[in-house]
Amino acid sequence: MQHNVYVYIFVMFAVTYLIRVLPLTLIRKPIKNRFIRSFLYYVPYVTLAVMTFPDIVQATTAPIAGLLALIAGVALAWCGKSLFTVAVVSCVVVFVTEWIIL
Repeated sequence: MQHNVYVYIFVMFAVTYLIRVLPLTLIRKPIKNRFIRSFLYYVPYVTLAVMTFPDIVQATTAPIAGLLALIAGVALAWCGKSLFTVAVVSCVVVFVTEWIIL
């Protein structure tokens, strides 16, 4: 069993290392393709959204509270409100929704 842990750690190290080193060694010139540049620009945002969206809905007692907070947060962010304002209003929406439901 202990031997497998070291194999797993080595495989994770190798994969992580190769993902970070291969682009640096294989791509020497600036990327000029608009599609690839656009794709690489949006990857961090999409990854963050995919990681956080399920937790927004499932972190509350009632999933509808999370969904309403998400809608309120997106609407406020769309209107240009600050991150603090969006966070506070989203928390208040969850609190009030769960208080009404429960």
